[in-house]
Amino acid sequence: MTADEVKETSYQRLCESKSILTVNGQFPGPTIYARKGETIIVDVYNEGKTNITIHWHGVKQPRNPWSDGPEYITQCPIQPGSKFRQMLIFSDEEGTLWWHAHREWDRATVYGAIVVYPKLGEWWKENIMLVYEQFITSGGQPIDSDAYTINGQPGDFYPCSERETFKLEVECGKTYLLRIINAAMNEMLFFRVAEHKLKVVGTDGSYTKPLTREFITITPGQTFDCILEANQKPGRYYMAARAYSSGVNVSFDNTTTTAILEYKGNYDEYSSPPSLPDLPCYNDTLASVDFSASLRSLASEDHPISVPTEVKDRLISTVSINAYPCPINGTNSTCQGPNGTRLAASMNNISFVNPSIDILEAYYYHIKGVLFGEKFPKFPPYVFNYTADVLPLQLEIPESGTHVVMLKYNTTVELVFQGTNLVAGIDHPMHLHGFNFYTVGLGLGNFDEGTDPLNYNLVDPPRQNTVAVPKRGWAAIRFKADNPGVWFLHCHFERHLTWGMRTVFIVREGDCPDEKLLPRPLDMPLC
Repeated sequence: MTADEVKETSYQRLCESKSILTVNGQFPGPTIYARKGETIIVDVYNEGKTNITIHWHGVKQPRNPWSDGPEYITQCPIQPGSKFRQMLIFSDEEGTLWWHAHREWDRATVYGAIVVYPKLGEWWKENIMLVYEQFITSGGQPIDSDAYTINGQPGDFYPCSERETFKLEVECGKTYLLRIINAAMNEMLFFRVAEHKLKVVGTDGSYTKPLTREFITITPGQTFDCILEANQKPGRYYMAARAYSSGVNVSFDNTTTTAILEYKGNYDEYSSPPSLPDLPCYNDTLASVDFSASLRSLASEDHPISVPTEVKDRLISTVSINAYPCPINGTNSTCQGPNGTRLAASMNNISFVNPSIDILEAYYYHIKGVLFGEKFPKFPPYVFNYTADVLPLQLEIPESGTHVVMLKYNTTVELVFQGTNLVAGIDHPMHLHGFNFYTVGLGLGNFDEGTDPLNYNLVDPPRQNTVAVPKRGWAAIRFKADNPGVWFLHCHFERHLTWGMRTVFIVREGDCPDEKLLPRPLDMPLC
């Protein structure tokens, strides 16, 4: 059992001090160590000034959506001065996982690892909740972060940061396992170690066939396990990360964060600056897609996989950036999006709206009058050339609603995410709670139901919980709905999630006792 206290703590970065929300006063937060098959109890005490929820990213939580975390989906937020005991069930996870806040933008500082190292993140000089409130009020994009971080430190290229730059000491001839997560809020990142290669051996808590690359592309929410051999001339080398940002006219933080890989010993090279690695151009979509498409499951006798070959439930969903014209419903809402619009995001043209209480409680207790429907479209309501350069303006306007997808227990599901070029064509890291899925297909352009499935990888596709849908492209995933409960599906760019790019899968209970939901915890927070 562990006890974690969420509280305000003063931290200094980029020459300025500010109060940030932390767990146990640590940034990044404390690491949780677990073994496959273990159950860990975590008492979350909210000693901060605002509500909070915690999501255990990549932990499947069999039959236990009560501890999953997203506000108004599986729980009401934990109020200041209250606590909530969460049960973490590690059923079949191995490798790198992590945890983070799942309420508004608290994730910027409230995150930590489950046997993870290093961590990539973002830093704003401004109070993060003020950034969030200004973003919501404006109707446009949020202000860019002031820095990226590696293990909480910006690195040598930022003001007032050089002395605190994170350093990793290695011995020549030894091999190291780097467990890497992207805890950044709004950007995919390229990551590389100068003059060293990375051998990817796992992603999202599942093993992969060894894949040797100069760099990795990692989306918010993703994790990678990488082997690094300390086989270069002894000295110092930069580890560096910077944004991959594919959107046209979409602002982003174009800085580079660094840490230092330092060989043990006293060397003349220490008097000179470390070697800096070359990274792909910030908009190199082909480099990003090539990396993601090269991942393969280990699929060995000791680590078998079970890709659904027969699919009973098929869904295709567009993932789009949208815009509402102003004024909205006669209000005086501020609209600082393109051409005086208010930006939104959607799946199948529905921009998700949170209900008044959490969906899990409403579903479990059959509460009447809670406004969520069961009619999320299983196919895009409007069929058009999704990736065309010019699209009709009327397609940009989404519907607002709270519609979920109902699934029978044990049904096999295929879900195709289709990116669109509405407002701003861009990548989308889509994350599903409660399940690991197999990414069986990935491509550019419009998904073709007749030909693209013929090229699916059903032999050794990567087993993931977050997939990068490429700009003007698509991704196909498959999974078995064998975990009853209410499970969140959303884009892991926080601005897109906030705008409404999310929905919910409700998996009905089965007939046997071990196919039923665990009981509701007695200390569940109230709305």
